[in-house]
Amino acid sequence: MSSLSPTDPQSTLGVGRGTTREVPDEGAVRRHHPWSMTTTAQRSLLWGPLLFGAYGVIRLLDGLDGVKGPGLAWTTGHLCFLAGLVFFAQGFAAMRKAAGSDLWSSAGFWTGGAGVVALAVQFSVDITTGLMAGSHTEMAELTGDFQSVPGVEFAFYLVGPLLFFVGQLLLTGRLAALRALAPWAPVLVLATSLLTSAFKDLIPLGAVLLLLSYAPLWRTGVSRASAVPSLRART
Repeated sequence: MSSLSPTDPQSTLGVGRGTTREVPDEGAVRRHHPWSMTTTAQRSLLWGPLLFGAYGVIRLLDGLDGVKGPGLAWTTGHLCFLAGLVFFAQGFAAMRKAAGSDLWSSAGFWTGGAGVVALAVQFSVDITTGLMAGSHTEMAELTGDFQSVPGVEFAFYLVGPLLFFVGQLLLTGRLAALRALAPWAPVLVLATSLLTSAFKDLIPLGAVLLLLSYAPLWRTGVSRASAVPSLRART
């Protein structure tokens, strides 16, 4: 019988004559399965949609009196979304890396990143005008002044925000092709884009759809790394 070394980093277990099984360390699993993610990356794909949903809920509450902003709810909701954008940006980078940084995932990363920048500008302006204005009418006028600058409305209000979802479509589509995400994940991202663009009151629902789309990546113990058998046969 072979002896086991307690200091061996890859301890082996005897399984019958001439056959052993080794327990790979986490690093080895990640090297053999590049689409597995770190805990930080997984959390980013959880917190991004959650903060997106928080913004949607606060937005609904802010509008109960028939007027959205300015005020505490307006500022808080927009800050939630800005924080969510930081997590989305981290998630986009992680998904690109998980897909091998190939052409499609890189295109998704840069496209989604452009959308993040556009939305960050838009929401920062909303917060600023909300803090400066004393009424909803005054806030709308200040925002209108910003949008009247040539190119601003097109870049930060029309096309830019759409890139946020186009990038996610490319990234989820690529990961679905690699079987790291379910085939319907890109469909949920598309549904979120269409629903929230047409009806902003459905943002909380869109956040739920994004959570479902990214679930295999952010759920603890359900990433591709954990789907790998913990023991590998060796003769």
